[in-house]
Amino acid sequence: MIANFFNNAAAMLAPYYTTIWFVLVGALFTGYSMLDGFDLGVGVLHLLVSKDEDRRIFLNAIGPVWDGNEVWLVVGGGALFAAFPGAYATVFSGFYLPFIFLLVFLIFRAVAIEFRSKEPSPLWRQTWDILFALGSLLASLMLGITLGNLTRGIPLDSQGEFIGTFWDLLNPYSLLMGITVIALFAMHGSIYLVIKTEGALQEKVKCWVPKLLLLFVGCYFLFNCSTLLVAPHLAHVIFSRPWIFLVLLFDLFFLWKVWCFLKEGKELSAFFSSCAVMALLLATFGLSYYPNMVLSYPHPENSLTIFNAASTSKTLGLLCFIVLMGLPMVLSYTTGVYWIFRGKTKLTDTSY
Repeated sequence: MIANFFNNAAAMLAPYYTTIWFVLVGALFTGYSMLDGFDLGVGVLHLLVSKDEDRRIFLNAIGPVWDGNEVWLVVGGGALFAAFPGAYATVFSGFYLPFIFLLVFLIFRAVAIEFRSKEPSPLWRQTWDILFALGSLLASLMLGITLGNLTRGIPLDSQGEFIGTFWDLLNPYSLLMGITVIALFAMHGSIYLVIKTEGALQEKVKCWVPKLLLLFVGCYFLFNCSTLLVAPHLAHVIFSRPWIFLVLLFDLFFLWKVWCFLKEGKELSAFFSSCAVMALLLATFGLSYYPNMVLSYPHPENSLTIFNAASTSKTLGLLCFIVLMGLPMVLSYTTGVYWIFRGKTKLTDTSY
């Protein structure tokens, strides 16, 4: 009876597997942006404080969670490979150099976190501080450049293979998206630091939040204006799907609530509002991008979609079963780690 139930459920869901996995892959990358986004943001802000103790507090604020946050990127890439191997092949070959740079920057961040406080020498610590900040800044930039190129579209041939060069990816539109992502992560990271710090350091970080919020809003406004000029094909899709504007309205609401909650001293609510902002931004991207997986520009007929880049229906069904088994464990672990290390950051003998 149980077997028949699962077979019937699988048969009913089969026509929707590609859409389900489009949403799931998007959810995994959204989870990565919300979680690793704040610790990348902390790295971007790292050099804005000069005291050794303050920099150590910044490092230890993300110390227990940064490596777990990056796992979401790995899982997202694995899900893309399993569910949409055609899109995975095109993205990871076309963006080979940016992804290599991204890994190098993430590795430098990790090494800097672990090595920075191993020696008391000021030169030693300043060197790793700079590498940590640069790694965070450039990793955020690479993520933004990737998203910007996917938004704009990349040149694909009739086989769905990337026919551009690395320098084609460094176009002004994608670089603007990279700067926007840096501003977003910095804002998100500053809100997280407000939660984890106290006293004079917390007051200093609180002063950063409205400035970073305005910086992000300005960058995001410029990026959207640029989209109308650089990617009119995408603008046409957005205007043909009016519900996207409702999502944008909610996004602006949560952006406003970030500032309201901070003024009211509700730090955790402000952080969750910032997470909602990031989730709604990526939801806007997904709603305007669907059903494309990799948009081809200027030849949209060569685009990879959820239909021509997906695995077989049987594979997608099996993957759904695996997700149902594994997702509760991942969420339980993530929730447990954040619960255990909740509260203000204190420096001890075992701190970074």
